[in-house]
Amino acid sequence: MLQTSANLYLPPMRIALFGDIHANLEALEAVLDDAAKQEVTDYVCMGDIVGYNADPAACLERVRAMECPTVKGNHDDDASGNHSLDNMNPVAAAALEWTRRQLGDEQRQWLRRLRMVRQVSDFTVVHSTLDQPAHWNYVTNRFDAMSNFSYQFTRICFHGHTHVPRVYVKSDRVQEVPAESLVIEDSAKYFINVGSVGQPRDGDWRSCYAIYDIEKKQIVFRRVEYDIAETQRKILAAGLPEMLAERILEGR
Repeated sequence: MLQTSANLYLPPMRIALFGDIHANLEALEAVLDDAAKQEVTDYVCMGDIVGYNADPAACLERVRAMECPTVKGNHDDDASGNHSLDNMNPVAAAALEWTRRQLGDEQRQWLRRLRMVRQVSDFTVVHSTLDQPAHWNYVTNRFDAMSNFSYQFTRICFHGHTHVPRVYVKSDRVQEVPAESLVIEDSAKYFINVGSVGQPRDGDWRSCYAIYDIEKKQIVFRRVEYDIAETQRKILAAGLPEMLAERILEGR
């Protein structure tokens, strides 16, 4: 099992980094099946296990059973609390109110206990940003990424939150490079969004996650098809907003 920085560890060969599952069980299972075929040895979750889709409890239990390092996302935080959701987007708020009713007290407590930031092996993971992780800031360009790098003390930090795979590199300056495949250079730092398993927002409906090969110092992004029709059927059957079933097909 992958160990955190507080313990001695033998670095694993290949790590799957995934997040923003958003209660999409079909997408999660497809990603985990694909990762196993890629001979992944370990897993790390970027958070937002719940919210939006129709299988919050099943996805939570699937991730929890893996016993992999996991950080808290904003939907995990909202679903596990009792605070008002009045200031939230009405569609997201409706889904979270429904999600709260689907989770047991012990499951909500597990979500509450998740940490905001973790260092794992030779990298850091956070759902949003390292500078203000509990403020759930969005990084959508290299200027947003600059603030994060000031708080990043490992060469690589993986994150999620925007549902869009992106790679920001800091050497003499901060720049964005294509989120496809890259080799880690010792002279640079990397802030990497691994995309979304359950609700991608880059125009591609397929699930997205990343694999980090520590020995090769290589990171590869993967896209995986899943039974999206079944996910849509479950959303509508649960009485969740119809828009949620429509947007996953559009990748928005």
